[in-house]
Order: sequence, then C-alpha cells, then structure tokens
Amino acid sequence: MTTVAAAAPVRALRHCPWPQARRAARLAVRQPLPTVGLALGAALGQTLAGPLEALTDLPAFDTSAMDGWAVAGPGPWRLAGRVLAGESCGPLADGAAVQIATGAQLPPGATGVLRREHGRTDGVVLHGLGEVTPGQDVRPRGQECRRGEPLLPAGTVVTPAVLGLAAACGYDRLTVHRRPTVELLLLGDELLDSGLPGAGLVRDALGPLLPPWLAAAGAELIGQRRVGDDFGLLRDAIRHSPADVVVTTGGTAAGPVDFLHEALTATGARLLVDGVAVRPGHPMLLAELPDGRHLVGLPGNPLAAVAGAVTLALPLLGRLAGRPGPELRTEPVAAALPGHPTDTRLLPVVRTDRGLVPLAFDGPAMLRGLALAEALAVVPPGGVPADGRAETLATP
Repeated sequence: MTTVAAAAPVRALRHCPWPQARRAARLAVRQPLPTVGLALGAALGQTLAGPLEALTDLPAFDTSAMDGWAVAGPGPWRLAGRVLAGESCGPLADGAAVQIATGAQLPPGATGVLRREHGRTDGVVLHGLGEVTPGQDVRPRGQECRRGEPLLPAGTVVTPAVLGLAAACGYDRLTVHRRPTVELLLLGDELLDSGLPGAGLVRDALGPLLPPWLAAAGAELIGQRRVGDDFGLLRDAIRHSPADVVVTTGGTAAGPVDFLHEALTATGARLLVDGVAVRPGHPMLLAELPDGRHLVGLPGNPLAAVAGAVTLALPLLGRLAGRPGPELRTEPVAAALPGHPTDTRLLPVVRTDRGLVPLAFDGPAMLRGLALAEALAVVPPGGVPADGRAETLATP
C-alpha cells in the first residue's frame, strides 16, 4: 500500500475555528496519491493527474453538419454519387454535387452543404432553393480544438462528459490519481442494521449515508463494518485497517464507552485536530497514524457526523485524490440564519428567489432537514440577518 507523508502541525489543534480545521485537513497531506493509467471506462470518477490535451484536431476533418448535398460552385449541380459517415470521397469538380450524411467528411473542393429540405432533384440534376455560401452547414476542421490544445486542467473529475471528450480526441487511457481507499468503522453496541428502533437500540443511518458522500470526494470504500463498544476491538480495527483513510462514527467525546482517543494513543497515532468550534459536530477529530495514513473521527449523531465529513473527511480525501479544494459560494439570505454564540454553525438551507431559507429539524441527531436541503449554510457566530449574505457548502 502506498502511503503519503503528512505535513501536520506538531501539536493538535484543539477546538479550533472551522475554517482552520478544513485547512488543516488538506494540509495534512503533502501531495496527492500516485498516478495510474486506466482505460477510459475505468477512469470514471477519478481525477486527472495532468491537463487533458487534444491529441488531434476536432473535428479531424471538415464534416457536414447536415444531411443533404455537398456542392461545388453555384447551382444547378449534376449529381456525382454520395458519401456517408466513415467514407472518403475524391475531389468535387465545379458544378458537381454528392449526397452527404451528417458527420461525413466533406469532399475536397466543396463549397458547402445544401440542406436536404432546401434542394430538389430529378436524380440527375440538383436544384437549390437558394445560394450556397462558402462553408455553409460545414463543421470545419479544428472548430472545437486544435491538436495540443489544453482542454481540461489537472484536478478535473472524470465525468461521463469528460470520458466522451477524451474519446473524441483519441484517448484510449487516462492518467489519473489513484483513489484513496477508505474503511468505515461504525462504532456502538446500540446500532441496528435493519428493522424498527426500540428498547434503547437505534437504526444506523450513517452506514447508508456516508459511503456515497465519500465516493463523491474521490474515495474507494474497501470496507464497512460494525465495531462494538470495546477498547481492544477498536484499537485492533484501527491498527490493522488496510485503508489510506479510516473513518469512524461515534466515540469521539468523553463518554464511558468513548474509546477513540484511548485507541489512537495505543496505536501511536498523532492527533492533528481534536475538536472544532462548529455546531453540530464539535467533537470531531483528525489523526495521523504511525505509517502516514489518516483517521477521521466523526461524531455519532447523524447531522453532527455530516458536519464532520464536510469539515475534515471530504477536504482530506479530495487532496489525496488530487482535487482542488472545495470552494465556498456566497449567496443572499432571505430569512435570518440563526447562529451559535461563539461557534460556526452548519445549517441545512434551501434556495428561493430571494435567497437562502433555513430548514427546520436541524438538531445534531436529525436528518429530516438535510434530506430537503440544497446546501449547508456556513453561519458565523451570532448568525446572519435577513438580507445579509452567507457562504454555502454544496452537499455531495
């Protein structure tokens, strides 16, 4: 397994401001993971390790933009055959025309293309309803790009559209950063995997919620398992995990069975962030393991865990995957966003014509507001008044 050296502070940041915690998560990694070459289909969701440059002009030759006839000179024209997509045609003499399909290579000497609906023919001679101007309904060679032209920067996520562009430009393989691997450890004896909660037991909401979010940050989930409230089990699960990043849920506070800090000490880990001035989710943490891997400890309450994910896990994973840092967007506020007296607050919001509106059900253990949210508003201490502006984080 390849590990990446860390550049973390010597002492842990304790209850640090929210922006500083996000920055520390990215600075915990000096450089992205190594590059790999993958076939196009396998590169979906990876991150380009270098700029994507055109390997050819696009289109590579003059092509017809319409079904019709390629014509040379003024009409009427004598018909001289046809050319379909994938075929080539010899030079077109002045006064001649060939039937042509959309996407077919334009014959040398052609003036332009007469659209099918603009011409009539008796099978020998073609008459147009108007003049054909030079270049009419032709996609000229290099209209979209020229060979060697940079098309996409390094750090671009490979989407289906990127795959299509790469294929059109002649790529069979792409050089991307290896995905950071993640193991998700769900801590607690009280968690149920199915059925109705009751008798002190609760359904695990984070097992279904977190993996897609981690994947959206470029991660590859290689394991997801429950770990009971036992110090030894947790210590060994952390010590023997093969993942680049271990993500845990629960156990970050100081309760009677919150063993995460103790287990990290036993494994020789170094705390980088130990608590963040944010609500919900303030007991989140980030640690460097002895071999250079990392652990992100998320609180057990669902919305608090989401706050921990967007604060520490997603910036860390994005950096490992070679992606640029997530940008905050500043938006107008339509209704006052209530804040915490001293800490940043992450608040589920929706967008209206007038601006952001907060959603109800925003407590640390609640997900109803998040399920309706279009973004998370970053609310500074004291809140944001109506008609103010607030930064927002996209939800994956």
